[in-house]
Parts: sequence; structure tokens; C-alpha cells
Amino acid sequence: MLSNTCKYAIRAVLYLAVNSEKGQKIGIKQISGDLDIPQPFLGKILQSLAKHKVLSSTKGPNGGFGLGKNPGDILLIDIVNFIDGMDSFKKCVIGVKYCSEQENPCALHFRYAKIREEMRNIFEVETIEQLALDIKEGKQGFFI
Repeated sequence: MLSNTCKYAIRAVLYLAVNSEKGQKIGIKQISGDLDIPQPFLGKILQSLAKHKVLSSTKGPNGGFGLGKNPGDILLIDIVNFIDGMDSFKKCVIGVKYCSEQENPCALHFRYAKIREEMRNIFEVETIEQLALDIKEGKQGFFI
């Protein structure tokens, strides 16, 4: 349902929420290496998130990326919207180009509709702050 770009974006924002102290920046080389995401691809993702004020970026030797907002104000749905758009919650699960409820539903369309709606509901309430807290407290595994 989510593109790899969107998955990487969520992982990177969570990484920054877990690993950076208030105002501290982390370099793209470190983020890329720790998350095993190609650096040029990650750079584009992080710049896009900075453009939308989810992250802040600083250039230079002591530069890097940090959170641009309070992690409690960053919802997962925001990241999905900025990276993939809200159509992510409407797209066909098996990739049929013209799958829609009204015109030509695929074989899984109605079975998957409930799951898609549940995911959207979760993404609308889950914050980066809560997920990062769960990771720090060991309730959830790390995301590398």
C-alpha cells in the first residue's frame, strides 16, 4: 500500500525522533548507514520532508537533519500525504490500474477495503512521538 519512498520517510522520521536530542542534527551519512537506505535517495526524501516542515535541515560540517516540529504534532498520515498522497488509501492492493468500487473492482477490492480503512484510521491518530516512545521503552522493536 505504501511506496518504498514513504516507508523510508517514516523510518527516517522515527530514527530522528529516537536518536536526536532537542535541536541536534544528524548527518545524512549516519542516517543512511544506520537505516540501510541509499544516501542519494534518502537525501531527496529528507529534503521533501524539510520542505513540508516535518524536518529541519542545516548545511555545513555540523549540519544534518532534525525534527522540524514537535514529534507529538507529526502524524503518520502527514508523512503519507506529503510523500505518496492520500490516494494511497484508495489504490488497488494488487495494482490493477482501473480498480474502483464503482467501475471495475478487482478480485480483492472489497476484502481489502476494510483493512485499507483501518490503516487510514491508525495513521490518522498515530504520532511519531508515541511510536518513538514505544521504541525507546522497548515495547516495539527498532525499525532498521
